[in-house]
Amino acid sequence: MSHHQHFLIYKPYGYLSQFIYELKRPKKLLGELYSFPENTMAIGRLDEDSEGLLLLTTDGMMSEIVRSKKVEKEYYVQVDGMITEEAIAQLKNGVLIGFNGKKYLTKKCQAHSLNEIPNFPERAKKIRDERHGPTSWLSITINEGKFRQVRKMTSAVGFPTLRLVRVRVGNILLNNLKAGEVLEVSRFEI
Repeated sequence: MSHHQHFLIYKPYGYLSQFIYELKRPKKLLGELYSFPENTMAIGRLDEDSEGLLLLTTDGMMSEIVRSKKVEKEYYVQVDGMITEEAIAQLKNGVLIGFNGKKYLTKKCQAHSLNEIPNFPERAKKIRDERHGPTSWLSITINEGKFRQVRKMTSAVGFPTLRLVRVRVGNILLNNLKAGEVLEVSRFEI
């Protein structure tokens, strides 16, 4: 049996969740963070402007298992304005977002506001100035992952996302990984 390698990383803001980018524009890719073995792939992806926990593996089967719908993904989301209980209730019940030119109703999910500001590293690109009004943080846990889904969800309830950090995939936590840090693990305890 071939020996596969598995990694947890804190994908920093401004990086693509991939190793190869075919277009000519210069993009920051995962291979710049660490010397990964050949055939390493990201399991799922985080948008260029999203951060946080990303699982990488050389095992395609593992990738399939994790991408299956049953694995919860939790995000800490900083939004523009003070999130209301009403907006959180809407998020929990499902909201209409645009997806591939159609309207899509998101599945029921878990959401709650965070009383304390999470202790994440400063982001390279400043979020925005506090003079623009207050911001608040919430947790959203989904087990589906349409393109830019969480951002679209918070916008749909009137609170645009300013910063998005994935903190959990299944039972795997971001914990104290720093932006750009890579941790090799013997297996994924999903």
